[in-house]
Amino acid sequence: MGKIKRVQKRNYFWLVYPVFIIKMLIFYWQTDMLDMLTVYEVPLLTAFFLIVIYELCSLGKGKPSRYSFYILYTLVTLLMFVDAAYSSYFGKYVSVNQIYQLASLGQIAGDGNVIGASVSPGCILTLLDYPAVIYLYNIRNKEGISLLSLEMKKFVLRLGVAAGIIISGICLWFYYGFNPQNLRSVQKVNHIEFFTYHTNDILVNVIGKMKRKNVDEEELLKKIGENVPESSGEKYRGVAKGRNLILIQTESFNDFVIGKTYNGQELTPNLNRLLEKDTFYFNHFYSTTGVGNTADAEFSVLNSLYPNDERECYRMYVDNTYQGLPWMLRDEGYEAMAFHGYIKTFWNRNEAYKNQGFEHYYSQEELDMTEVSGFGLTDKEMFRQAVDILKTKQQPFFSFMITLTNHIPYELDSDLASLELRSDDEDTTFGNYLQTIRYTDEAFGELIEYLKENDMYDNTMIVIYGDHQGMNKETSTVKQKMSIYLEKEYDFDEMLNVPLIIHIPGLGESHTIGTVGGQVDVMPTIANLMDLEITQPYIFGHDLLNTEEGFVAQISYVGEGSFITDDNNMLFVIGKDGTVENGRVLNLLNGEKLNLNESLCQKYSDRAQTLLDTCKEVLDYNLIANYVTH
Repeated sequence: MGKIKRVQKRNYFWLVYPVFIIKMLIFYWQTDMLDMLTVYEVPLLTAFFLIVIYELCSLGKGKPSRYSFYILYTLVTLLMFVDAAYSSYFGKYVSVNQIYQLASLGQIAGDGNVIGASVSPGCILTLLDYPAVIYLYNIRNKEGISLLSLEMKKFVLRLGVAAGIIISGICLWFYYGFNPQNLRSVQKVNHIEFFTYHTNDILVNVIGKMKRKNVDEEELLKKIGENVPESSGEKYRGVAKGRNLILIQTESFNDFVIGKTYNGQELTPNLNRLLEKDTFYFNHFYSTTGVGNTADAEFSVLNSLYPNDERECYRMYVDNTYQGLPWMLRDEGYEAMAFHGYIKTFWNRNEAYKNQGFEHYYSQEELDMTEVSGFGLTDKEMFRQAVDILKTKQQPFFSFMITLTNHIPYELDSDLASLELRSDDEDTTFGNYLQTIRYTDEAFGELIEYLKENDMYDNTMIVIYGDHQGMNKETSTVKQKMSIYLEKEYDFDEMLNVPLIIHIPGLGESHTIGTVGGQVDVMPTIANLMDLEITQPYIFGHDLLNTEEGFVAQISYVGEGSFITDDNNMLFVIGKDGTVENGRVLNLLNGEKLNLNESLCQKYSDRAQTLLDTCKEVLDYNLIANYVTH
């Protein structure tokens, strides 16, 4: 009887092969990559690499082989889980650069509700095979089972070496730019296949950075001149010259809520009233964040620079020299201050703000935590306390405020909620989001009243913009709710669209401007309105009030090489395999899918990539320092 069980055990270990294949299909399903594959060549290739690892670690017997497999398979499984979780929010695999974000992300992860609202629970499926694979491997290792002859073992060893060479070869091929026939299959593997992606990521972001090349500033300036949209004319030049500036970055604020109703109620009544008088409203304005999300949004707005998908700029470039809005206004005699109702170390702001030019940062540590809801100090209290501080300052001043109540998971104390939700929207991400949107709008209304009561309103330009989306289309329940509410499919055209509102009391006119713009365009637009001189050439945005062209490169969520342009009112989403031919085009006006004009999209995609690459070089080499004396 014992002998029969032993034979059965000896046969079980072969089940690991179909388990590997199933694991790969689950992984690519969870990372939403299966739709990029005409056949299942990529999952099968990944399963092949796993089988090679399994066989190589099975050539020996005992603890060395066993522990080698434990370590390798544990690392692979955990990395797949992280990829699936990261992809469910950002739509792509994690990079080695995101390791540096753990400190900031850990602060967010402290609230399990944030993770639950952001990450698809389906990613847990990538872990389910782990006990079975370890069990099957242990049977084989302890029993010393091998159906392979010595010659076959040698063959498996050679197969493993060949697999390593294949992975390295594909990665090096792309790393050094060798793809003379532009083979889509090779490019697809490099972008999608698990092992080659991460090998290439290490090559580029670890080894590649060890050998920095010299930078050609003249060539960089030429690329900026050729690819950044031009501003012509000086309309509205100086209409806000000498006024206070209150610049407000609004957390997770999508544009679709502006002017809209829900269940018979205005979602943003105070902002709607603001648009009626003395206001420029840009309704085709888009988030240009990198992996730093909120922090990258403010970095882009303050400096007219694109972030990147490696790491948040407030850490990666914390020691760089800048000449953004805080410094420009300080040169005009302004005091520059920042306000945020959370801890000062979040996103490294306490360190980053020094070189950004802020003279004082009022965070949770200095503000009175009189009313806390969700992530930190409520927006109404933050605005009230900020105005109390500002009225003690000499005018003109520059106040940068970051709201917080509308932060995922959109938790609002019931006594602060004023929106009447339908029963089917209660306790949903969608319903909670609308509730906090309404609250933040009420906070804007109170801010205006505070300013009026303290005789600061008439002499203050108020600029309000959203940092990034609040409703992520990658979350299926959110997409379903949003599609019902909008009465059309919820896609990137709505998800990336955030509002930009510039209110100048006494302007005497109001306009809704449909020019495509992004967060890189805020600084040049404000500079025109306040008659500020831009003294360095590394500016990647343009004045939206004096332009005939709108063009914005995209980074996160849709991937580098994606773009938004006035030309044919299109948003282009590059294929997940990194190719234009597998991308798709959305109409900005109605969200409908457009036919792909591959040559036109390739031209604009190259332009977008050039903008991002050029800006990264400017930041990597700290080139702004060459034009700044402070």
